[in-house]
Amino acid sequence: MRLDLFDLQLFLNIVDSGSLTRGAEHSAISLQAASERIKKLEQQFTVQLFIRHSSGVSLTLAGQAFAEQATLMIQQGRHLQHSMLPFSRNLSCEVALWCNSSAQSEYLPQLLPQYLVENPQVRIDLKEAESNDIIYALDKGTALLGLISSFFQAHQLQTLEFSDDPLVLICPLKHELSHFKELVLADTLTQPFVGLMQHHSLQQSIETQAQLLGCAIQYRLRLPNFAAIAQVVANGVGVAVMPKRAAMRLSVHYTFHQIKLNGAWANRKLLLAARSFDELPVPYQHFSQFLLAKKSQLSLG
Repeated sequence: MRLDLFDLQLFLNIVDSGSLTRGAEHSAISLQAASERIKKLEQQFTVQLFIRHSSGVSLTLAGQAFAEQATLMIQQGRHLQHSMLPFSRNLSCEVALWCNSSAQSEYLPQLLPQYLVENPQVRIDLKEAESNDIIYALDKGTALLGLISSFFQAHQLQTLEFSDDPLVLICPLKHELSHFKELVLADTLTQPFVGLMQHHSLQQSIETQAQLLGCAIQYRLRLPNFAAIAQVVANGVGVAVMPKRAAMRLSVHYTFHQIKLNGAWANRKLLLAARSFDELPVPYQHFSQFLLAKKSQLSLG
């Protein structure tokens, strides 16, 4: 079955004007051509759409149902045309992705080059923020799409699992904990720590867990990033908690021991979040689908 949007618009022009003649004029075709097109529609669906009388035309019941669906299809056609404009004109479009530091440094660099090469008209604007700030921005509508840690509550948003993002403890090779393969956080809290700066969401979550255990973490040093932490831990300064993917990446450059941390809080996930994925602009929906389709590439093994 083929439906011509021109025929649907002609039909609606006739409905709006109440006249086949005026509907044809609004559609910029002859009365004879308009009559033939309407006749073909009626034959295609084996229905009578109009009742013709001396003052014009009126809709049959079938015509009323047809008008409702034709209106929806015309609206969808306009939406489709609007969505395709940036591509047909080769215009660039920008997608802003809010993400926490773990997502930005450890996960997205593996996926974004492929997307940008395949979609040369798209620009990606990465906005690094803490997970709780991203949740707030999404909820208020100042952000459309974000990657957040599952540690933070986001019940007001739609979320889809993007990747596992477990935490590990790293320590010097000759440290007293180095013979352990698995620990819980409580087993580590008597140790001097090397941590991130106080505002960092990962650091906040670690300190919250320590407080729940009735302890306060003792820091020897706070540093701005995981690479700096790995370097000083490898030199024997203390122990640290960081994402497993960061520890795997940095173990190529620095020598330290990794220990699995047990507990739901440490076996966190990265979540792709939006207020409503179905209501996102088309470029955002396309980018979201790409991220979710490629998440298997992020397996930690």
